Amino acid sequence: MNSISGSGCSVEEKVIKFLEKVQSEFLGMWLENAIVNENDIFKDRVGHNGYEMYQLVKKSLLQTISDDELKELAYKVAKERVLSKSNIGEFVFNMNIGRSTLIKYVNKSGVSIQELQPIIDRINDHFDRYCFHAVTRYTELKDIEINEKMLFVNQSHKDRLSLLGQMSSSFVHEFRNPLTSVMGFMKLLKNEHPNLKYMDTIEHELDQLKFRITQFLHASRLDSGEKTHKEIQVDSLFSDIISFLYPSIVDGDVNVSTSIDPNCKIIAAKDEIKQVLVNIILNSIDALKQKNSMERNLWITSEKTEHTISFKITNNGPKIPEEIRETIFEPFYTTKSFGTGIGLYVCKSIIEKHHGTIFCESDQHQTSFVIRLPEKVE
Repeated sequence: MNSISGSGCSVEEKVIKFLEKVQSEFLGMWLENAIVNENDIFKDRVGHNGYEMYQLVKKSLLQTISDDELKELAYKVAKERVLSKSNIGEFVFNMNIGRSTLIKYVNKSGVSIQELQPIIDRINDHFDRYCFHAVTRYTELKDIEINEKMLFVNQSHKDRLSLLGQMSSSFVHEFRNPLTSVMGFMKLLKNEHPNLKYMDTIEHELDQLKFRITQFLHASRLDSGEKTHKEIQVDSLFSDIISFLYPSIVDGDVNVSTSIDPNCKIIAAKDEIKQVLVNIILNSIDALKQKNSMERNLWITSEKTEHTISFKITNNGPKIPEEIRETIFEPFYTTKSFGTGIGLYVCKSIIEKHHGTIFCESDQHQTSFVIRLPEKVE
């Protein structure tokens, strides 16, 4: 320890005696300048925590304080700050006020500046380590709190989705029964009166309605019976889809170009893969309708690479912003005024069930949905 000439005590001991003498004055001035929220449930402990910190500072001037000693107080204060829902910035501000106030008092101790410099350095180190431990612990506790809240929110969201799925599937099941009867009588009527006007249009709209109902049932997961997987010739599949969607293609004034590798075959549930492709093509047609001043083009390609079949459905409609591309496959997310938000969610679920991937690419010139499926799902 350093000694003061002509005295029997060290510099540190002299500073400590002075700090003990002005303790009440220091703590009063610090509290006067500190930020203490009236709604803080631990506001009565702020002064006591300052006193404990003050005692640790005095102790650190005579011997090195271990991190464990600092952590004990820092962790206690951090927990109080979390429970009081206070801003950690207030704590840091108060600590810096305490630091600067303490150094002002130390400078009044009668010790020379040269002899005080090591003591001031030790005080700064003490406060720096204390703040580090307190803020680190505060952040850890806040992260735990946020994760617990997110877990609760996610579980609540799942519960609501489950309830909504049960309600919608119940409604859709009830709706599908009369629809099946209508479609059956529609076919009988068409056979008896093949030249009756508008029959093709009505039949097409009923098929579209059936398709939407199938989406709802798939989203509710109640229509989850095992589907038969069989070999599908991809070019034949797209021919069926284009024929099925022909009225929508004509209505949207869309030019469709296809380039399908004749060797492309997959083993999958045909109805489910067809549902995915129909949905994406219909979405592309809707997107193209938003551009009135340009030619509306839709390109459909498929190619085989090793044991993978890739589908790419591209349109020259408006760009899908990046922030939207990250969420379009989530349930009930839609950018359409009257959309359900389940179409792409169902598509993603079906493709992943077939051990494939689906993603979206988009820029100022074109938007593509890319699907990759194994040739055979084991």
